[in-house]
Amino acid sequence: MAIIYAAVFAVCFFSSIIGAICGIGGGVIIKPVLDALGVFPVSTINFLSGCTVLSMTAYSVLRSRVSGASQIDFKTATPLALGAAIGGLVGKDLFSVVADLFDTPNTAGAVQAAVLMIITIGTLVYTVNKEKVATKHVASAPACAVIGLFLGIMSSFLGIGGGPINLVVLYYFFSMETKEAAQNSLYIILFSQAASTVRSILTMDLASISIALIAGMVACGILGGVAGRAVNKRIDSERVDKLFIGLMVVIILINIYNIAKYTVLV
Repeated sequence: MAIIYAAVFAVCFFSSIIGAICGIGGGVIIKPVLDALGVFPVSTINFLSGCTVLSMTAYSVLRSRVSGASQIDFKTATPLALGAAIGGLVGKDLFSVVADLFDTPNTAGAVQAAVLMIITIGTLVYTVNKEKVATKHVASAPACAVIGLFLGIMSSFLGIGGGPINLVVLYYFFSMETKEAAQNSLYIILFSQAASTVRSILTMDLASISIALIAGMVACGILGGVAGRAVNKRIDSERVDKLFIGLMVVIILINIYNIAKYTVLV
């Protein structure tokens, strides 16, 4: 068990570093990698991933605010975040509905992996071609809240905390540059993940999940946030984009493996 915990903590730590650099939270890495390892049930992985993402985003957002280095556009990001928080709750219910449609949790895991792979492919295609795409400048608070609602539903359903979906939305609908989008994405993820995690705590049977495991995930999220912020300060937006593109390719490959694995286990 100690080896399993060490592997899980390593995944969460390095995922949180990349998540803090790119503004994707880290859940988009943690979720498919832990699925691939197959050490916990799908619902447990969703919860543990959420705890890690919540701790990392809370640290990153608060640290940026205290240091005066925040690039968060609160007028735009706050209605997005509130909509995402509500969407996070809806996404939890949506996952429960989908899971109940099948005889085994593995089928629900395969559905999650397939949807995540499709979204990741779309994100990759957009990111590679984003310089050629004419972007929007959405300013309406209600419109921002609706967009946030969609983000929250998708991120919570997939158990990834937000990730690449947020960045594409911030690029396209709000014309944000890479590092600005990363900070605003973490702010949105913080709200949606907080709502989703509180809901899980109130509704899930957590007796089977070790407190030491949860504490370790939270610690890895914070430490990853510390390291990720340090790296982000030292690299430019072009390198962040390259890291993000490479990450998307890896995630697509992992999800292909997960789909195959869950399909075999059904």
